Amino acid sequence: MQKTTPMEPIRRHHDAFQVAGLTVRTTNREEDDPATARIGALWNRFFGEETYRSTPGRTGDARIFGVYSGYESDAHGAFDVTVGVAVSGATGSVAIEAGDYLVFMGQGEMPQMVIAAWQRIWQHFEAHPEIARRYRSDFEAYEGPDKVAIHIGVS
Repeated sequence: MQKTTPMEPIRRHHDAFQVAGLTVRTTNREEDDPATARIGALWNRFFGEETYRSTPGRTGDARIFGVYSGYESDAHGAFDVTVGVAVSGATGSVAIEAGDYLVFMGQGEMPQMVIAAWQRIWQHFEAHPEIARRYRSDFEAYEGPDKVAIHIGVS
C-alpha cells in the first residue's frame, strides 16, 4: 500500500468552474466524532445512488470533486461540502472561484490517504502563517480511487 506523498504543495491558478452533486453542512469538530460525522455518509450516498451518472449538464471532465464552500469563518466554523462532478450552468451548483490555489497531492488507500493529506495541509498552514487561506472555495479532485489533488484557495 502506498502512502500519501509528502511533497511540497504547488501553487496554481485556476479559472472558475461549477460542480453539482450532493451537499451537507458540517464542521471539523463534528467530523472528528463518528456519531456526528457527515462527510463519509455523503460520499457513500453519492456512489450508492450513482449521482455522478445522473447529474445534468456534466462537462467532459471525468474527475469527481469534493468541494468545501460556504465557510462561516475559518477551519473552526461551519462549511458546506459538495460531492459532485463538473457541470456547465447547472441550477444548484456550487462555484469554484477563480484564483490561486496550493495543490497538495495524495495517493494511497481511501479514506486514510485523504485524511493524511488534510493533516499535512493543516500542518503546512500552521508552519507557514504568512500564507493566508481564502476560505471561499477549496476542492478535492479525484482522478481515480486512490489519487487526489487537494486545492486550497490562498490570497
